[in-house]
Amino acid sequence: MAIGFLHGASRRHGPVRARRLGVDAFIEDGAYTTLAAAVSILLVMALLFSSTSAIWSMSRAGDTQTAADATAMAGANVVSSYHTAATVVDASILSLGLTGFVVTGVGLAATLVPGAQTAAGQMVDAGVRIIKMRNEFASSTSRGLKTLEDALPWLVAANGARACSAQSSESVEFSGSAMAVPRESASEFPALEGSEIETEEIGVGADELDQAATDLARANEKAAQKKEAAWLVDCGREGANMQERAASLSGLSAAENPDYASSLTWEPMVALDRTRAYYRWRRDHDKPVGSGVEARADAAARHAFYTYACEEFADARVEEVDGRMAASVPMLPRNTEEVRETRLYTDACWPSSYESQGLTLHFGSSCPGATGAVGPSLSLQSIDASAAHECEVCKFSVTDVGKAPAASTSIDNGYEYHLREFIRVLQEYVDARSEQLEQERRAKSKAEGASDAFEDAISVLAGKRPRIAPPGRAGCVAMVASGEISADNVLSNPFAPAPELQRRGAISAAVLAPDPATRENNVLSNFFSTVQERVGDRGAVGLIDDVMGLWGDLLISYGDLGEGLGDVMDGLLGGLDALGAGPLASWLSGRISGVVRGLGFEPVDLSCKKPVLTDSSNVIAQSDVAGLGDLQSALRSIPLGSTDPGAILQAAGYAVGERIYATEFTLASIPLPGGGSIPLTIRLGDLFKGW
Repeated sequence: MAIGFLHGASRRHGPVRARRLGVDAFIEDGAYTTLAAAVSILLVMALLFSSTSAIWSMSRAGDTQTAADATAMAGANVVSSYHTAATVVDASILSLGLTGFVVTGVGLAATLVPGAQTAAGQMVDAGVRIIKMRNEFASSTSRGLKTLEDALPWLVAANGARACSAQSSESVEFSGSAMAVPRESASEFPALEGSEIETEEIGVGADELDQAATDLARANEKAAQKKEAAWLVDCGREGANMQERAASLSGLSAAENPDYASSLTWEPMVALDRTRAYYRWRRDHDKPVGSGVEARADAAARHAFYTYACEEFADARVEEVDGRMAASVPMLPRNTEEVRETRLYTDACWPSSYESQGLTLHFGSSCPGATGAVGPSLSLQSIDASAAHECEVCKFSVTDVGKAPAASTSIDNGYEYHLREFIRVLQEYVDARSEQLEQERRAKSKAEGASDAFEDAISVLAGKRPRIAPPGRAGCVAMVASGEISADNVLSNPFAPAPELQRRGAISAAVLAPDPATRENNVLSNFFSTVQERVGDRGAVGLIDDVMGLWGDLLISYGDLGEGLGDVMDGLLGGLDALGAGPLASWLSGRISGVVRGLGFEPVDLSCKKPVLTDSSNVIAQSDVAGLGDLQSALRSIPLGSTDPGAILQAAGYAVGERIYATEFTLASIPLPGGGSIPLTIRLGDLFKGW
C-alpha cells in the first residue's frame, strides 16, 4: 500500500486533494474512527489478559520460593532449639556440680569452726548428695543428647516438611523438606562423657576430718577450761588471787601488776611476769619488823628466800616448742624440809666467825654473837653436817629460812599460797594445751587429706567446656517442589490462552546467626522465660529465689563463672569468720577457695542463635552428603504430594537415620535440690500429625 500524492510531489498546481488509502478507516478529519477505537480496546484487552496470565504464573512460581524459605527457616529452628537445650544442659550440669562442691567445701571448712560442726556435717552430706545428683543428671543427659543429635537430621526434615506442607492451598500443593548440613555431629561434651565425679574419697575424708574435729573440739574445750582455771588463780576470781595479793603485799604499779577480765585475752606469761615483779619488789623493799636480833634474823631469812625466788623465776617460761607446750616454772619450797632440797640449803652464802666453840654461822655480819675472827661463807647444811656451830645469840639455821615461806604458803592471804596453786593448775593447762596442739596437727593432716580429695574430685569440672556442633551447624538447605497447575476458568478467555505451569522447584537455605547476649536476652533467660510460662509467676519466683538458692546464683552466672563462682565462695567462706573461725578453719577455707578459683573457667557465649536466610551455595559447600551437589536432579526426584520427610529426603539421596516416634521427647529432667525437677521436653507431637 502506498500513501502519498497522486501525481508526485513536483506537481502542485493549486490545492490538490491527496488520496489516502487505509488510514481513512482509522482517522477521519483529525479524529479517531469507531474502528480505531475498537481495535485499541481489543489490543488493551489482549495485553491485559496476557499480563494477568504472566502475573499469575510468576506468582505461582514465587510461591514455591516462599515455601522453600519457610521450610529452610523451620529446619534451622530445630537446630536453634537444640543449641539452646544443649547449652542449658551444660549450664545445669556444671552449676549443679559446682553447687555440690561449694556446699561441700564450705562444710569441710565449717567442720573446724567451734559450734558449727553439726551443721557442717549436714552441709557436707548435702553437698555430696548434690554431686551424686549431678552425676545421675549428667549420665541421663548424655544419653538424651546423643539420641537427640542422632535424630536431629530427621527432626530438621520433619519440621521442614511440616512447614512446607503448611504452605499448600486448595489450588497448589507443595512437597519438600529441609536437610541439616552437615549431617554428622561434631559435638563434644567433656562434662558428660565419662565424667562421673567420685565422692567416696570426699566422704571418707570428711568423716575422718569430722572425727579429728570432734577430738580437737574436746581438746580445745579441756585446754580452755584449764586455761580459765589458771586465769582464775592469777587474777580472775573474786577475792584473794595472785593479782590481789601482789597489790596488797607490795607497791607494784598497775602495769607491773595487771588485771585481766577474761581468760581469752590472758596468757600464762602474765602470771610469771607478775611473780618476777613481785619478788623483785619484796627483795628490794623488805625490812626487819623491829630492831631485835630475832627480827633481823627473820628479815635475813626472808631476803634469802626472795632473792632465791627472783633467781628461780628469772628464766621461767611457758611456750610452744616443736609443736608442744613446754613450761619451765619452778615450785618454791614451802617448809624446812623442802628448803633442804634447794640451793638455799647448800649454797655457801652465810657469814661465819671463829668463836670459842669453834666455827660459827650467823644470819649476818651484824649478829651480836659474831665476836671472833671472820670465817668463810658457809651453807646452812654445814650446821647439820657438824662442820659449823649454830650461833648461841641469833640461833640462825635452816629452820629460820624454812619459816619464811611456810606461813604465806599455808594460808590464802599469802602470795605463795596462790602461786603454788597456779603452778599446779598451770601444769594441767600445759598438758591440755599440748594435747590440743597434737589434735590440731592431726586435724590439719585430715583437713589436707579432705582438701586433696576435694581438689581431685572437682578437677573433673575443670575440663574443656562443651563444643556444641550438632548436625545442621552450617545451616539447613530446603528443597520444595510443586506439580503442574492450570489457572482457574476465570482466566480462560478469547484474548489469551489459559496459563499452565509445569512442575516447579525452589531451593533455599538458612543459617544460625548469633543474637548478642544481654542480661534479658540470652540462652538461659529465654529458658527461664519458658519455665515461667509453664509454671506461672509464683512458680518461677520460687524456683529462682527459694528452691535453687545457691545453685540459681551459679546457674545464672554460667556465662562468666570465673567471676560468679569467686563471689559466691567469698560470700560463703567469709561468713565463717562471723562464726568464729579459728586459724585452722581459716587455713582450710583459704585452700578450698584457692582450689575453686584455680579452676579457671572462661566466659561462655550465651548468645541466642536465630535462623536467617542465606545464599544456599554457602551452605551446600559445607555439606557432607554427595547428593546435594546436584540439586536439580534432587528436586526432580521429590515425590509430589508426599508429606513424609523420610521419603522426600530418601528420594533426594539424603538419609536421615534414626527417628523418634514419641509424642514428647524429654531430653533431661533438671533436678531441684529442694525436690522436684524441671523437664527439658521436646514437643514432637505436631511434627507427627498426618504421618
